[in-house]
Amino acid sequence: MNFPLKIETTARLLQRDHERDHESGNMLFMILIAVVLVGLLTAAIMSTGDSENSGIDKETLVIRASEVQRAASEFERAVLFIVSNSKSEADIRFAHPAADPDYGDLAADTDPTDQVFHPKGGGAAYREPPDEVNDGSKWEFFAGTAIPGAGSARTDLIAVLPNVTLQFCNKVNELSGQPVTAVPEDTGGGAASGSNPGDCLFIGDDGRFDDAQQFYSTANTVDETSFAQDTNTAAARTALQACVRCDIGPAYHFYHVLLAR
Repeated sequence: MNFPLKIETTARLLQRDHERDHESGNMLFMILIAVVLVGLLTAAIMSTGDSENSGIDKETLVIRASEVQRAASEFERAVLFIVSNSKSEADIRFAHPAADPDYGDLAADTDPTDQVFHPKGGGAAYREPPDEVNDGSKWEFFAGTAIPGAGSARTDLIAVLPNVTLQFCNKVNELSGQPVTAVPEDTGGGAASGSNPGDCLFIGDDGRFDDAQQFYSTANTVDETSFAQDTNTAAARTALQACVRCDIGPAYHFYHVLLAR
């Protein structure tokens, strides 16, 4: 009989199974360690990436920049519609319940055909700024700055989204064909006063386009050399929208030309 041989064979099989179990356990442990290390590496890369992208991810940033551009374009179409209906450029109004009271009372206007945010006027939807693109400041409307390439040297009617983040500023400039390595500048430290719009396209409370204040006769001028340049003319390309850095503050502001003059 071969009982000793069978016992030896069984013992060897058991030993091999034990060795295989041990090897499998080691392999599983190594895989788990690898997964953990990959996770830590990914987290480190994300946390040490470009500091500009720390507030909002790149895909969301593009979406929100596009939202701002679309809103500004809608405001522009509304303004042009009002003007095309034989309304004076000085009569354009931006009243809305959600806007600053300086812009007027929309419900009290007996002739809303010059109102940008009224169905009988421009028909534009009033839009709050998207989350995380600025400090929550609402859209403002001014006419104290001459924008590069937008009409003559007279002041243009512009929509301004104030106090945007540098991250948003760089992205919207990229989408608008403006420099991203150096934000276009609105230089000077003078504040708005009386008939002087000051040295920033974001003029502030006194400059809001309303019954009391329309187009300034003196223009704030930006630093055109800091904008994207036209190599054929050795001058700034037409910049109907961009984000600029004002020396006053300092702060970053997005603008869009609603009516070039």
